[in-house]
Amino acid sequence: MKKSIALTTGLLAALLTAAVFTTIDSTAQTPLAAQNEQLFQQMKAVLGLNDEQMARVRAIFAGSSMMGQGNPATTQHPMTPQECRARAERESKSFDNPRFEKICGSKYMAPLYDPKTQQPEDAKACIDQFEFPNMPCTYPVVWVKAREAEELCEAQGKRMCDAHEWEGACAGRLTSPDYDFDLVKGMSGGAAFNVMRNAHNRHHANDRNWSYGPERKTGVCAQNSTKSPGCNGGEWGACGSNTYPTGSFSNCKSALGVYDQHGNAAEHMNLPTRPNEMTSLGSKTLGYTEMKGSWFIFDKYYAHEDWCRWRAPYWHGTRVMDSASHANYHLSFRCCKTADAR
Repeated sequence: MKKSIALTTGLLAALLTAAVFTTIDSTAQTPLAAQNEQLFQQMKAVLGLNDEQMARVRAIFAGSSMMGQGNPATTQHPMTPQECRARAERESKSFDNPRFEKICGSKYMAPLYDPKTQQPEDAKACIDQFEFPNMPCTYPVVWVKAREAEELCEAQGKRMCDAHEWEGACAGRLTSPDYDFDLVKGMSGGAAFNVMRNAHNRHHANDRNWSYGPERKTGVCAQNSTKSPGCNGGEWGACGSNTYPTGSFSNCKSALGVYDQHGNAAEHMNLPTRPNEMTSLGSKTLGYTEMKGSWFIFDKYYAHEDWCRWRAPYWHGTRVMDSASHANYHLSFRCCKTADAR
């Protein structure tokens, strides 16, 4: 009885839409278009998106031949949404947070602030608690370009996060933007990106941490899945997006309440090289793509660093709004929202 009471309204709402959630469990046998249709139904039912917002989301998906929760022909998820919800019930875990929802004006968002000097209500921005579509116990959307990620955020009244916002959410403390734009005056593209990236990583080399604590651990996050046999690094027909449902691992959460920043899917983020490229300051041009976090095989194969404030090299680098920006089977995103957009 106590466990049932603990499943507050957010998770109960998900359970009450069981017909929608149940159908998605068969994605390995369902064509991509049908799989996406189930996703749209979930978004409308759980997130409360209106018809105009849903029309924009559908149009963005329609422009891609691959965007979704993975190639249905090759993807093998290690856990179902039902198993995720059952685990949450066993752990008396609620994903609902009325305080956060009031602050952020949207479901499943967390305020970004510095707990040393601020309260959640002091936040100037919020970040999605889960990878897109930002619903608990749902597979993340992958094969999405950075430009499409920004467009999907905007369709919901949100925006792509700046790198420092994602990092602060992970580290459990949002600090002031630390982009040293003076370092790259007269530079552009990958050269500017890497100069800023290297300076940043040197600065934070001695204060590295993960969302769950000061040392890297296995078995904590959604990282014990496997690559598809024959996956060569990024081919649609060979590489399954073998992710877990979001929020499956209750301890893979930052002090600010953000899940899955390690494991599951890596995430597109905006790295500005000029002040007028910061989305947190209202930029519509944005900077360059950066891949944040890590993905679903990292317990078995630690492919690269993934501590909270680590910035990746200029992998597949483009401007965020480039129509040819990168997409891959293990790459997703999450959105932010500024205070004036609540």
